[in-house]
Amino acid sequence: MTRLVLFGAPIAIAASILFSGGDSEPPTLTQQAAGPGKTGTAKPEAAEQVEERDEEIDALPPGLAAPAMKETASRLVASAEASTLDWRSQYGAIEDVGDGAGYTAGIVGFSSGTNDMLQLVESYTEDAPDNPLAPFLPALRAVDGTDSHEGLDPGFTDAWHRAAEDPAFREAQDATRDRLYFEPAVRLAKLDGLGTLGQFVYYDAMVLHGPGVEADGFYGIRDAAMASADTAAEGGDETAYLETFLDEGRSAIRARKVQRDTTRIDTEQRVFLREGNLGLTKPLVWQVYGETFRIT
Repeated sequence: MTRLVLFGAPIAIAASILFSGGDSEPPTLTQQAAGPGKTGTAKPEAAEQVEERDEEIDALPPGLAAPAMKETASRLVASAEASTLDWRSQYGAIEDVGDGAGYTAGIVGFSSGTNDMLQLVESYTEDAPDNPLAPFLPALRAVDGTDSHEGLDPGFTDAWHRAAEDPAFREAQDATRDRLYFEPAVRLAKLDGLGTLGQFVYYDAMVLHGPGVEADGFYGIRDAAMASADTAAEGGDETAYLETFLDEGRSAIRARKVQRDTTRIDTEQRVFLREGNLGLTKPLVWQVYGETFRIT
């Protein structure tokens, strides 16, 4: 298994089977994500630049952050991660997919071995101390960074299912997704001069690869793309830059020991890009794992 340092936390490679091409069958629960630790190493330089230019970014059009577009983004991600457009059906999803990250669960694949699940449950417990997952916090802290179930079995999966019935837990998942993945990706894309499609490309890559600074993490992929093509903010062609970013992301997927399917790029994101749909304007028609999806 490949691991990345994510501001002090390791990244998970999430999938239960090896994929070989665009006609592969979808995994049973394919979300992959890993969250930055609360303490440890410094943030990537790009993240610091976003913070320094908050006001400038806030003045830009909402793009993917507009409510309707965010809903579209959630549905697009769910099509690739769980072969469904009903992303809300994933709040209670949980299993160990055998990727070395322990349990993978929820709307963006929070994992017991990659710190983001721990952050989620800690946040939820602050607002709801008596929740079903609270008793498992010591175990989650102990297994963070490993694939161990020690202290989680038996009972953790049942507790997750029960917690998922609580609106507060669903809100906590949304908030943790936004804080760790959606907002950093979208705001950095805006800083790079990218439109709504480019913002989605960054967000999907952040969910899939995690916010890692190494070659197969999100920031590493962005660094590699920027070494070969100028961003729109640097005066480059937006489409050419996004093609390069997708090339780098695809290479990172194919280099992994697990999860080799690249249809989320080949027959989803490249389709929109080559149609010139930089605004991610509906109707949208795409394929993942050979299955066709539509948003009208």
